[in-house]
Order: sequence, then C-alpha cells, then structure tokens
Amino acid sequence: MLKRISVRLSLFLLTSDALLTALALHLAKLLRLTLPFGVHLDGPLAFGPWLYVFVPALWMLVFLSQRLYDTRRVLRYLEDVESVWSAVTYATLVFAGVAYLFFREFSRLLFFYFYVLDLLFLLGWRVLLREMLRLGLGRWLVEPRRVLIVGTGALGQQLGQALQAYRWAGLDPIGYMDEAQEPRAEGCAGLPVLGGLAEIESFISRCHVDEVVVTLSPDRHELVRELVLHLQHVPVNVRVVPDLVDLVFARATVEEVAGIPIIGLREPAIEGTDRVIKRLFDLVVGGLALVFFSPVIMAAALAVRLDSPGPVLLRQKRIGEGGRPFYMLKLRTMYQGAEAEERKLVQEQGAGPPTFIKRPGDPRITRVGRILRRFSIDELPQLINVLWGEMSLVGPRPELPWLVERYGPHHRKRFAVPQGMTGWWQVNGRSDRADYALRLEDDLYYIRNWSIWLDLRILWMTVGAVLRGKGAY
Repeated sequence: MLKRISVRLSLFLLTSDALLTALALHLAKLLRLTLPFGVHLDGPLAFGPWLYVFVPALWMLVFLSQRLYDTRRVLRYLEDVESVWSAVTYATLVFAGVAYLFFREFSRLLFFYFYVLDLLFLLGWRVLLREMLRLGLGRWLVEPRRVLIVGTGALGQQLGQALQAYRWAGLDPIGYMDEAQEPRAEGCAGLPVLGGLAEIESFISRCHVDEVVVTLSPDRHELVRELVLHLQHVPVNVRVVPDLVDLVFARATVEEVAGIPIIGLREPAIEGTDRVIKRLFDLVVGGLALVFFSPVIMAAALAVRLDSPGPVLLRQKRIGEGGRPFYMLKLRTMYQGAEAEERKLVQEQGAGPPTFIKRPGDPRITRVGRILRRFSIDELPQLINVLWGEMSLVGPRPELPWLVERYGPHHRKRFAVPQGMTGWWQVNGRSDRADYALRLEDDLYYIRNWSIWLDLRILWMTVGAVLRGKGAY
C-alpha cells in the first residue's frame, strides 16, 4: 500500500535531486575559487559545462539503481537518511573513478566541497519536504488513497491508528465495515463504523474507495475467502492482514518460495547487510573506545581494590539476544555479598514481570562505587563483551535471568536484537524510568526503527545523559 502512494512524489524527488546536485556542483566550484584553501591555482579549473549534465545524470542512475525513490523508504525518515547518504557516497566514488581515469587535473578540494554540499542539500530538502507535507503544503505530490478497513477487532483498530499517522502521505482511512454492523459515528480508534459487509460493494463504488484491507481473525477464514473473491470484479485493491500479531516477536518477514508466500514470525530483527554493518560498527567503535578508556578502567579498578575488600571485576549472568545467557562484566560498586539482597529491590507490577528499582542512597554501594555509577564508569568493561559479540554498543539492556523467568511472550520481543551497553530508554530517563511498560515500549521502538543512524543518535545522547547523571544510582 505504501508502495503505491504516489509516482508523482518519486518523480518530483528525482528531478529536485538532479537540480540540487547541479547547484551543489556549481557552489563547490565557486568555493574552490573563493576560499583560501588548497594549492594555489595557476590557471582555470578543469571544469567543463558538460559536467552540469553528466554529474546529475550519473547521480540519477546511481540513485535509481539503489532504489532511493521507493516510497516505503521516503516515508521512513531514518531509513531515508541512511539511503541518501549511501547513494551519494556511492555516486561520488563512481565519479571519482571516472575523474581519475579521464580528468586527473580535476580539483580534489572541489570534489570534497561538492560531496559535503550535495549531502547537506539532499538531506535538508527531504526534511523540508516532509514538513511541508505534514503542514498540508504540496498535497498535489501525493496521490490520495481512500482506505476501508474490514474488521473492527484489535488488529483492525491497530491498523486504523497506524494509517492515521500517514494521512500526510495521502493515505486516508475512512472507517470500518464488519459483519452485521450498524453504522455509528463514534466507531473504533477514532474512525466511524460504516455498516455491514452486505453493503460493501455498493459502498466502495459510491464512496470511491481505493484500498480494502481485511483484518478478520483466522476463525473467519471462509468469510475472508468469500469476501476477497466477491471483490475481484470491483475496481479496488484488496489486501489481507494475517491475524498473527500475537505470535510476531519483532518484524515479520515475507519471502516467496515457488510462488508460495512464507511469513517469518520469529527471526532476528537485524540481519543480512544490516547485521554486518552493526557488527563492524561495534568492532571498530568498541575497539577504539576500549583503547581510549583503558587508563580510566585501570584507575577505577585500582580505586575499587583500595576502597573495599572483594573482587574488582564482577561476572554477572545475564540474558542476551535470542534468550541466550552470557556473563556480563562490570566493575564492582557494592560491598561483597550485596548481590544476595538484590531481589528486595524489585517492585511487583501486576501480571507483568517485576521491575528492578535502583534507589539513591543504597547502603550497599561503596564510596568509590557511587562515583563510578554517577559517570557509568562501572559499565566500561562491557566493551569486552561487545568485542566478543555477546553485546552491542546500543540495544536493550541485558536482563537478569530470574527476572526473565517472569516474562510473558510480549516481553520477550526485546531479545530480538543484540542487547546493548546503552539504549533508547536509558537516554530517556535511566533508572528514573521505573515503569516497565514504558521501558518495554522504548525497547520495541528501537527494534522497529533500528538503523545505524539511530545507534549514532543514541550514543550521542548517552554522552549527555552520563554528564547530567540523572537516574544514575
């Protein structure tokens, strides 16, 4: 459905990207001639007017080959940013190869200016365009699509709420229809109930419906089959949402084998190229961080040794990705034997798992331990876990096994990605965010929206969270 939102939007982006790329090239030329950097030019720049045609054309070919204008990407900002950055970098490398072979006198500094300006223009333009669409400007770019939802159950209501968030992109959920339903304005999830299924064909024609999405439960399989067959001769797109939401632990995947669609319900949320990128990021940044912070870790270890008796390093059993146990490393911040009392710090929360509550002034924490916790220095040995592949720099925090035993199926979704040293809920309150439901929602937000850019954002926010020290007990 997102795929068909608008061809006009994709063509408009393609054209504007070509024009902005030509503008970036021209400004890069002016900067090279104006700014007092680089080797002094004795003659004119090796810069023919044909470049204003060749470079945008090359960019468009690369962008199209990278599927940059797939509307599903355009509607997801973080994914779109990552795609633009990758495509511009790839196109620049291709251009560099052409310039090296045929135009070696081409200015390298001009090349750098062009790359930076092009990235800024294309990313900034996408931010501006998105905000224009949200404000109702430029609606001619998106093809309006009226969506009728069949089924007023929990899945249908969840879909209705999700579609309303995409109104700016042209999707217009108009309401629900279900078996033997009377029309009512209050409806479900903020949308009206428009009547029963007996009237669906006439309603589609009368109200110019573009999409029908069926969300009926599996026990109504025969009704779904009859409805889909009945609508075959009506000029409308029919889609079926399988009612498997309770079984899906993270992102469902769909693949085809010999024409048979297969839905994956419990797979790693980050896999393939994304998994390789995340692992390389952990290895490079984690390795550099371990080298950089090694003097801090050694000084902290010495302070722990001098402050109180007991081991310097703790190996605490935690649950990692996929529910696999491992031993997480930490500098000891409590008096020896204090772990035996940790179950007293849990707070029951009804039917869900208890929440482990950290409180300021905990008498079990040593003098040095308070300082280490204040600046999260006790967590630095986990960089070794990251390099071993047991953890990631960013992800949901690894949980204690005896707390995981109380998890329900919904809570186990947080183990669909590598567990991390820092995460979305940590940078949004740390230990002050005591409500487990809020923590879980933060973890699921991260899983649903993962990208390397989100990891970088969380790491940057972690620096501020550590310096503020709020919630660090």
